[in-house]
Parts: sequence; structure tokens; C-alpha cells
Amino acid sequence: MPSDTSSGGASVSYASARGRGVLLASVLGSGMAFLDSTAVNVALPALGRELHTGLTGLQWAVDAYLLTLGSLVLTGGALGDAWGQRRVFLLGVVGFTAMSVLCGLAPNAWTLALFRAAQGMGAALLVPASLALLRTSFPEADRQRAVAAWAGLSGVTTALGPLLGGWLVDVASWRLVFFLNLPLAALTAWATLRHVPDDRPTGDARKLDLAGSVTAALGLGGVIYALIEGPAHGWSVAPVLAAVFGAAMLAAFLVIESRARNPMLPLGLFRSRTFSGANLTTLTVYFALGGVGFLLILALQQQLGYSALAAGASLLPITVMLLLLSPLVGRLAGRIGARPLMTAGPLLAGVGMALLTLIHRGGSYVGTVLPGVLVLGLGLSLTVGPLTAVVLGAVEDRHAGIASGVNNAVARIAGLLAVALLPLLGGLANKTGDAFLAGTREALWVSAGLCVLGALCSFLLLPQDVGRVKREPSRPSPRSTAPPGSRPGLQFRSQRK
Repeated sequence: MPSDTSSGGASVSYASARGRGVLLASVLGSGMAFLDSTAVNVALPALGRELHTGLTGLQWAVDAYLLTLGSLVLTGGALGDAWGQRRVFLLGVVGFTAMSVLCGLAPNAWTLALFRAAQGMGAALLVPASLALLRTSFPEADRQRAVAAWAGLSGVTTALGPLLGGWLVDVASWRLVFFLNLPLAALTAWATLRHVPDDRPTGDARKLDLAGSVTAALGLGGVIYALIEGPAHGWSVAPVLAAVFGAAMLAAFLVIESRARNPMLPLGLFRSRTFSGANLTTLTVYFALGGVGFLLILALQQQLGYSALAAGASLLPITVMLLLLSPLVGRLAGRIGARPLMTAGPLLAGVGMALLTLIHRGGSYVGTVLPGVLVLGLGLSLTVGPLTAVVLGAVEDRHAGIASGVNNAVARIAGLLAVALLPLLGGLANKTGDAFLAGTREALWVSAGLCVLGALCSFLLLPQDVGRVKREPSRPSPRSTAPPGSRPGLQFRSQRK
């Protein structure tokens, strides 16, 4: 198939039919991972009833996936550079889909957890490669439009996950949530093979940080095992040994990363106060959000009597507000800087989580759930966009890819830790009925406090004018080298401290 344009190896015009095909493949690929992760939360109560498992089994159904995704997503990005993004993307599609089928056929909770961990490995290839396809396929002039379209459409798939998952659970079975990936994967593979150009590898597979990947996965796995199994079955020898082993592996990971020639996590990035502050905010806010997505959905269905579809729809206003407000927040950040927004946003999110503690048996959605959801959605709308911009602006352009990957991994690991740790802090092990609802309220208060901590991280660690667009008088020149369509006199003040 002939190329549409040519620019630095990227050959597809965004406005062409082939460009739309590339965007379709990218959105569907990442959308499978996003939709699956949100839809599964809604299916957890039905899954628990059919597989005869309690809170521990449900925690593993979520955390097994997040464990491998969070610890291997940076390795997945490096594999795309080493082997070619198109090839790794297709490998991720095939692996993710195959494991989705096995998840849908799982006979018990522990085989489901095993297949979910393998599914997370597929997602670790799929997620970073889906966005990288836009970089390798489109010329530089078209990439910003492509990424913006990808972000908006990915938000739609994230919103559809709880609704579609809840509907499938109510009308048929939780197993269809996993089988849903089959037609999506077929369309993704077709669009990729038909439209995405075959890119040349830009890296060397021999430079992959395999030791870092293995120690990160083992370290997180040991700690998560201890946090889930310890409260459920008592702190016997196995959970204690797992905690010690996990801590040792995480320490070994830091040593390896400090000495590796090509580390998957360049520790030098954290010398930037701005980068560190933004990632600390990510850790606290996404930890709190992960706990809300897990525990609130369970409480709404198991204690308040919501159907799976109603529980999935209960958080929909958050996604709607993110889609509608993100462009306005982006422009506001350019005028006043990101720090005020990343301080006020987590504070509002914390207020929203505090309002969600009003949930009780017999309470209406409008009176007890919606107020907290609306305030939480407003807080996240003020936080998410500026946070991403600050992370990318805190490092040199040549490190933008790894900075984005690190922030993505931090967000996934935050959710992983939340699902393991918040039930422990809320004392939810082996609790049901009103006791579970009371523990959920305690966990929501912890989440609200963490959001306040995230606001403090932003206020204390971020420079005052980070993210602000500085307007300077333009000095036109007949030999201007500004790119077509650029606006003279506008400069983005990135802070690389």
C-alpha cells in the first residue's frame, strides 16, 4: 500500500483513510485493556458467587492483572523499541485475547487469578505499543491531533466498560465480560495488519533490563501476597516470609536500576523535584481512586442492592466530567500554571470521597452517592490533565517516553496497592453486611486523607509557575524557522529541576 506522506520514517497522513485505520487499531487495542479493567470491577460480586470465593479471591482477580501490568509495562515499551511497535502490538493483542478466553472459562478463583496475571502480561505489551503506533505511523505535524483523538476515544471506552460489563452480568454471565474481547481483538488485528505500517526496530533486545523486570515483579508479588493473604488467613509463616522476600526483591530492584547500563526505571529522573512531586501526587491520588473503584462497587451491589448495571453507571458522571472539562482545564493550566490545579484537584477529590461515606442501606443514589461522585469528578478533572503535562514537561524531550511510562506504571501500582491494602486498613477481611459497609466507609476516609496528602505534595514540591504558558513579545523575522501553524510569542515554561 502506498504511503500518504513521508516524514522521518512516519508515512501516514492523519486525514487519510489509512490514518483513520491506524487510529482505530490504537484505540481498540488500548481500549480492550481499559474496558476490561473497569468492566471486571462491576462483575466481581457475580464472579464471587459463582466461584464461591470471598474478598480475598476478588482481590486477586483484580490485583493479579495489575501486578504484571504495573511491573512489566516499562519492559513492554522497551520491547516495542527493540522488536518493532507493530509486531509487539500484535503479540499483545493475541496474548491478551487468549488469556481473556481462559479467564472466561476459569473453573475457580485461583485459576482465574493465574490467567488474569497472564492477561496482564499481554496488556503490558498492548498498552505502551498502542500509543507508540501513533508516533511511528504519523509524521510529527499530525501526532498531536492523533494523540488528542486517542485520548478522547480511550476515555469513551473507559466509560463504556462499567456499563457494558454491568449489562452483560445482569442479562447473562460475568464470563461474557472476558469473551467480549474476542470480536474487539479480531477488529484490532484486522485494522493493524491492513493499515499500520511495519516500523523498523530502533532499539536492541540485548539491552532490555530483564533483571529489573524480574525483581520488580517478584518484589511487588511478595508484598501483595502478604497484604492479601495475611489478614484473610492470619499472619502465619507464609505471608511473613512473602513480605520479607518481597521487600528484599524491591531493594535488589533499586540496586540493579542504579547500576544498570540501560535501566527500565532511570532513577536519575527522580532528581527532578517536579518529576518526583508529580509522581508522588499520582501515587496518592490513584491509590485512593483504585480503592473507590474496587470497594464502592462491591458495597453498592452487595450491601445496597444495586444491580451490576446500576453500580457500573453510578460512577459514569466522573468520566463525563473528565471528557467535558479536560480541554477547559488545559487552557486554564496554561494561564495560571498547573500547581494551583494540582493542589485544588486532589483536595476536591478528597472531599468527594468523604461525601461517599454517607452511603447507607436505604439511601437514594441522588442523596448519598451522586454528590460525592460529582465532587470527585470535578477534582479529578482538575488533576489528571495538568498532571500528565507536568510529568512530560519535567524531563528533557528525549526522556518523554520513559517519563510517561514511569507515570503510567506508578498509576497502575497505586491501584494494585490500594486493592491489597485498603481492605486491610478498613478491617474488611471476612466481614459481610453492615460490618463490611462500615469498613468501606473507613477505607473511604483513608482514601480522602491520601488525596489531601497528594495536594500537599503538589503544593510543596511543584514550582509555582510550572505548566504556565509565558507570553513574550514576538520578533518577526523574514527568515523565521517557526513550524507551520505555530503561534509566535508563546512559550511553554517547563521546569526541569
